[in-house]
Parts: sequence; C-alpha cells; structure tokens
Amino acid sequence: MEDIDAIAALQDPVRRRLYEYVAAQGREVGRNEAAEAAGVARTLAAHHLDRLVEAGLLESGSRRLTGRSGPGAGRPAKVYTRTRTEHSVSLPARDYRTAAELLAEAAEEAGLDDGLRAAARRRGESLRGSAAPCAGLDQAIEMLAARGYEPRLEGVQGETEGAARVVRMRNCPFHVVAERFPPLVCGMNLALLEGLLGTDSPVRARMDARPGDCCVVVESTKNNND
Repeated sequence: MEDIDAIAALQDPVRRRLYEYVAAQGREVGRNEAAEAAGVARTLAAHHLDRLVEAGLLESGSRRLTGRSGPGAGRPAKVYTRTRTEHSVSLPARDYRTAAELLAEAAEEAGLDDGLRAAARRRGESLRGSAAPCAGLDQAIEMLAARGYEPRLEGVQGETEGAARVVRMRNCPFHVVAERFPPLVCGMNLALLEGLLGTDSPVRARMDARPGDCCVVVESTKNNND
C-alpha cells in the first residue's frame, strides 16, 4: 500500500511537475527555485514538496543557499532531493526483484559472468533492432532516456573547450541488484549498452563508476562534442 500511496501522490499535476523538476536536477533544490520552475507560488510549492517528502518520493534537508556562513549569512533554507528508495506497483503482486537477486547470486557463484555479458549484448542488439548503430551523443542521450537511465551531457574535467564530452546517467535501472552484485550486474549493464549503441558507432560505453550515478558512461570516440 505504501508504494500505491507514493505513486498516487503524483496524480496532482503541480506535485508531479515539482517532483519531475527536483528529480531531474540531481542536486538539492530550494523552494524558491522549485516554485519558479513549476510556475506556482512559493507557499503552494512548499506544501506540495512536503507532501512528496511524506509520500517517500523526496528527501528534505536544510542548508544556506547563499554559500556563506557565519553572521549575516541568513537562515538555512529547506532543500529537497529525490530519494533513492524505489517504488513499484504490481497488481496482482509480483516479486521480480527477489527472482533477479536469486538469479544474480546463482550466476555469480557459478562464474557465469561471460555468458551473462554475451546474453546482455545480444539483448542490447535486439532492442536496437534493424536500426543503424548510434550516430552520436545526441542520439545516445535519446536512446538512454528511453531506457530510463536519465542521461546528462558533461564536459570532461580538465579538458579544453571543444574536447570530447561524456554522457553520465543519474539512474541505474538495475540499481537494487547492482548494489548486491556490482561486478556481475555492472558488467551486464555495460554489455547491454554496447549492444544497444552498436559496435560500429562513433560513441562507446565504458565503465566509470561514480557515487550516485550509473556505473557506465558513454563518450564519443572522436575528440568533439558529438
């Protein structure tokens, strides 16, 4: 029932806009910023944001948005981020998560990493179907967004302007199982994306784990932005 209540909380259009905005930022968001993005008054935004916290969809905290500390820095403001808790509804009840964890445990114990990666690569290829390999980072972002990865384009730290950029992903669709079996599931994820993007593509997927992000990034094989 808790998952149903959480998802039901998004039925309100204002609440849904606020949730989608906060979730898309990948950082703490204050009430004023969220209200402006949703096109509503601050007091209304605060009410709905707090309702989203009660529903378990957002987490709240407080910090000074001015970036200053000490006297004159102002009072800490309430800020919001998306919770890492997953919510799903299946009627009648299904327990695919347990099945996935048991299969991952058995595959790890049996040393089936290579077979799993091969199967994942084939699945990625089948998801792409008859389409040509990914043509560049813009198309890669579209493909990843359609699979729920929440991609964003970032510049490579330390690189000069015009150098290659990478696509990082805020969401891992396999997050729960990946936390328990990281080498196995992250390897599977990489192979899946390799198949999805295509081996002859001007972009490539590679491992680059970072806390809070998917373990895989996508980058151009050329020194340009696309």
